[in-house]
Amino acid sequence: MTAEAVNKTHSSSPASSPDQGAVGPADDLAVARRVLATESDGLKALAAGLGADFVAALDIMDRATGRIVVTGMGKSGHVARKIAATMASTGTPAIFVHPAEASHGDLGMITRADVIFALSNSGETTELNDLIAYAKRFSIPLVSLTGKAGSTLAANADVALVCPDTPEACPMGLAPTTSTTVMLGLGDALAVALLERKGFSSEDFHALHPGGKLGRRLMKVSDIMHTGDELPLAPPETPMTEALLTMTAKHFGCLGVVDADGRLMGIITDGDLRRHMPDGVLDRTAGETMTAGGTTVEPDRLASEALGIMNAKSITNLFVLEGGRPVGILHIHDCLRAGVA
Repeated sequence: MTAEAVNKTHSSSPASSPDQGAVGPADDLAVARRVLATESDGLKALAAGLGADFVAALDIMDRATGRIVVTGMGKSGHVARKIAATMASTGTPAIFVHPAEASHGDLGMITRADVIFALSNSGETTELNDLIAYAKRFSIPLVSLTGKAGSTLAANADVALVCPDTPEACPMGLAPTTSTTVMLGLGDALAVALLERKGFSSEDFHALHPGGKLGRRLMKVSDIMHTGDELPLAPPETPMTEALLTMTAKHFGCLGVVDADGRLMGIITDGDLRRHMPDGVLDRTAGETMTAGGTTVEPDRLASEALGIMNAKSITNLFVLEGGRPVGILHIHDCLRAGVA
């Protein structure tokens, strides 16, 4: 092909045609806002339509002694996986079972103690038929989430949750957009309502999220403090010559002074040593050198709170007290190593 032919080909291509029109950033933003507005309208319609069926579904799930088995095909399946994950992480044991795999042996994962939560916008997903039959055969509660009240799935469910009839956000009205957003929103509503019914606490949340940023944010002082023989402690009558040896051996740069009952009386820091140096600090006792009281923290406080206290007070250690007695000591480096911020 000659250079002239190539140029003619390029000049006649649709992409370069001046009649095609360019889509600019303003058009892109308009599309994005239209999509979000359409999906937002769907969520508002869902919230307005919630009623007795939602509470009935919640009752069934709350009474389950097993797990919530969430299932769905295609886009509904992706949403179902997320709902199962959210429930499991907020105190409601849940798993995702793929409906096609269920027909080839995974039905054995579902027990009479479970509740099946099946998602299908049309309510006519054929891959769910074996799950419906299995639920009927073994009297396993079935909650459905569909967009069609008269569908096969809704008709066979113990409780049928029906999404509002709202348009999809794509211009053809075909791609699952609003429908999946609404399904996901209703799944979150169920998970959080169950969480509140069960009295699920931040401590419970931490137990299920020990890793990652969430786990670090919920880490307690007791999780990272030093205990036992690591504590730098001495009675008030201890000569400072011995107290200095204890401070050096324990590597915290401080010493807790405790009475006969083990209660913290005060703390000796490097600053106390410098202040008493002109007075002959080595001739004194720990009780004579200490600063009474001192900044302390409880073991059940969040480690992030303890770090904030140390930063505010410009100190590097905190004694951890229970009933006035030291049960641990926390160094600022412990917080930093644990990723607490």
